[in-house]
Amino acid sequence: MTLTATHGTTTPVGEVPVIEADGLIKHYPVRRGLLGGQALVRALDGVSFRLAAGRTLAVVGESGCGKSTLARSVTLIEPPTAGTLTFAGTSYDAADRRRHRALRQSVQMVFQDPYGSLNPRKTVGSILGEPLVINTRLNRVERRDRTQAMMARVGLRPDQIDRYPHMFSGGQRQRIAIARALMLNPKLVVADEPVSALDVSIQAQVLNLMMDLQDEFRLAYLLISHDLSVVRLIADDIIVMYLGRPVEQGAARAIFETPRHPYTKTLLAATPRIDPADRTERLAPKGELPSPLAPPPGCHFHRRCPFATDRCSAEVPRLRPLDGGPLDEHQVACHHAEGLSPTP
Repeated sequence: MTLTATHGTTTPVGEVPVIEADGLIKHYPVRRGLLGGQALVRALDGVSFRLAAGRTLAVVGESGCGKSTLARSVTLIEPPTAGTLTFAGTSYDAADRRRHRALRQSVQMVFQDPYGSLNPRKTVGSILGEPLVINTRLNRVERRDRTQAMMARVGLRPDQIDRYPHMFSGGQRQRIAIARALMLNPKLVVADEPVSALDVSIQAQVLNLMMDLQDEFRLAYLLISHDLSVVRLIADDIIVMYLGRPVEQGAARAIFETPRHPYTKTLLAATPRIDPADRTERLAPKGELPSPLAPPPGCHFHRRCPFATDRCSAEVPRLRPLDGGPLDEHQVACHHAEGLSPTP
């Protein structure tokens, strides 16, 4: 896989973030059997971050950690149960329908499956033009012109505008999905595993396209991914999630070079490495992933952690700067982070 260089990690001083989340919580009530009453699935349990224009924030973790729930909350598909979301200085208010609609236009999503996310009964022109029909007053000719211009921008021929999705390859369909997300000139694009369903050779092409578009339009990306090799190449910042909570957060360089949470070390050690010199001893967690219906007390990871103490089972570790360092550089939610080796 060949990718262009990743973006820098410097945030412009004084710039208003494209999105700011503070203490996002998303709970789902579920029924415990026929007579068991209700329980809560704490899919998100206090997630905070800031994301500036032109930067990529990756959210990583194993299945069930809350990555996709965070994506749905940020795109307002499923508004959060609690916490605040601020888009370019404007706070989200579910009761203000006009503001809600405007915010939805500024945040778009690229889904994982390029085969299931496009309507097979509509042409590419109809798929890309639909957001313009709903949200603008452009006439038919203007919509077609803008659609063809966007197709060219993502590497598709404008004369393919009247073709149907089944006439394109998987990589081309994902280009169509990216074009659809950009039709309303959003400030934030949430990409939920955007290349995981594609061949490796095509993944590089799509990722390079996304990075070129980010540079051209100063897009902010919230990337949901389980592929740390992709994250390493394109992310500026990372949130590592476990059972709905962020356990490590900060600059991608800091987390890849000096991970301090045992769970982060586990994820990095499980990433395949071609060069034997880059391979590390695998740190295998104990047991299985707990049920989100009944997460362990204290640190959610303590029952699987080889370094856990009694404090870990009784006290929830707060996300804090590592070793008293800068707040935005590296944060970790572990009582013993300073005592663990900083090597991956």
